[in-house]
Amino acid sequence: MFRRAVYGAAAVGVVLAGTVTAQGTTSVSGQVTILERPGEPSEDLGNVVVYLEPIGATARRPVATSNTGITLQSRQFQPHVRVVTEGSKIEFKNEDPFSHNVFSKMNGGFDTGVYGRGKVRENVFTEPGVYPLYCNVHPRMTAYVVALSTPYYTQAAGDGRFALEDVVPGRYRMHVWHDRANEEIKDLTVPGAGIKNMRVELDARGYKYVQHKNKFGKDYTSASGDRY
Repeated sequence: MFRRAVYGAAAVGVVLAGTVTAQGTTSVSGQVTILERPGEPSEDLGNVVVYLEPIGATARRPVATSNTGITLQSRQFQPHVRVVTEGSKIEFKNEDPFSHNVFSKMNGGFDTGVYGRGKVRENVFTEPGVYPLYCNVHPRMTAYVVALSTPYYTQAAGDGRFALEDVVPGRYRMHVWHDRANEEIKDLTVPGAGIKNMRVELDARGYKYVQHKNKFGKDYTSASGDRY
């Protein structure tokens, strides 16, 4: 489902221990760090997505995420990463005094068309996957929707700490994703006592920004790429 980037290896260390959070369920928690080039701090740890896919068992069907939006403001998507369950709708509200567009090529893609200030467009993400989002008007506008088919997911806090609550003990495939680093995937057994103090390190030293194409697969035309 996720791309395999070429940014280098990532490492995961696990310490087994934890606390049962509800009858029949437990928690998985820890902290993610990102290995950067010398002198470059990790300022976007909150964009890390952690989720668990059950192995050899049928996961309970996740409920569609409600009241979810991404704002287009100051030539940016806010937030940069939004996590939802498959089948969820996201609204894109334009709060700039000029027009925007939202498009993606993932899973057949979608295109809102160009729309003005105060207007809202929407899209339902019916299939799981990572959807890179772009604006056909402003080339440096980039965001990601991560649509999942599991109820066990979270985003890290600004310091990289994460916690997955109400996890049923069992076997899982753990995914740790960040748009600048190689995704880490590891099979994991969650005991009844849960898991805490997990340490995950992602490697972003090979990341390099590459200008995307417009929705027609062409380069943006103006010197800055912005039409306005």
